[in-house]
Amino acid sequence: MSEENEAVVDIASCASCGVSEEVDDVKLKECDDCDLVRYCCDDCEQNHISQHAGACKKRAAELHDELLFKQPESSHLGDCPICCLPVHLDLNKATMMVCCSKLVCDGCDHANQKREAVGKLERKCPFCRKPIPSTKDRADKMIMKRIEANDPVAMRQWGREQYDKGDYSSAFEYYTKAAGLGDTEAHYWLSLLYQNGHGVEKEMRKVIHHWEEAAIGGHPRARHNLGWHEGNIGRYERAVKHYIIAAALGQDESITTLMEKFKEGFVQKDELAAALRAHKAAVDATKSPQREAAEAYWISSSPKGTLD
Repeated sequence: MSEENEAVVDIASCASCGVSEEVDDVKLKECDDCDLVRYCCDDCEQNHISQHAGACKKRAAELHDELLFKQPESSHLGDCPICCLPVHLDLNKATMMVCCSKLVCDGCDHANQKREAVGKLERKCPFCRKPIPSTKDRADKMIMKRIEANDPVAMRQWGREQYDKGDYSSAFEYYTKAAGLGDTEAHYWLSLLYQNGHGVEKEMRKVIHHWEEAAIGGHPRARHNLGWHEGNIGRYERAVKHYIIAAALGQDESITTLMEKFKEGFVQKDELAAALRAHKAAVDATKSPQREAAEAYWISSSPKGTLD
């Protein structure tokens, strides 16, 4: 019997007792950690652990790397919900709306403010059209309302406020909740807490875990940090992969690092050329005449966000 056929039989039958899903009318479940074998019950899985452990660990690592090194379609910031262009990695060029937790680019925010100023209209969110809160207390109430609705972005924003106040325990609580609901940025902030020992014990294993979760979600800085870590422990091929993925998301520091690694002989010429093209494409995708007009206005005006 060929290896291919043996693989089919293994998947179609319980790896421990051999009962078949097709013949014995049983529902098999995959191993918790890999896709190599399936079992008919928990007892069979337990009985087979000693035989399967080595292959399982190897395959689980392969599956993890397949996920980890997959190029995200975009950064974790996604697109502006109004103009549908990618949000710039520089968050000074976007505004988080506390009313709806939408990250709106400065181009759309400025165009909305300009329209309201010309028409002498009430300031409203450019996305959901709710009035912009006039005080910090009102803004906080909006955020808490979003938190009560299990909004992970609001949880992370509130966690950041606690972090800035030095209340790291509360920050950890909100970041953990947000990360549990799938917020990529929250994973990155958890990595900072574990890296600096703020509110938790320093633990590099957890730092790397949250970097990886954030990187999988498209976080360029977390991805760059993984490249730095892999390089530090001598795994240069993996480091270069991380830098290339981060550069393709528009991360400036990663493209600079790739140029340095090219001079050191760790990056091939064609790899660097491809990374440079991908980086330029990612940065160019965030540009628009409306955003350029907004940037010119903010440069000429102070403070930001105030129209004459």
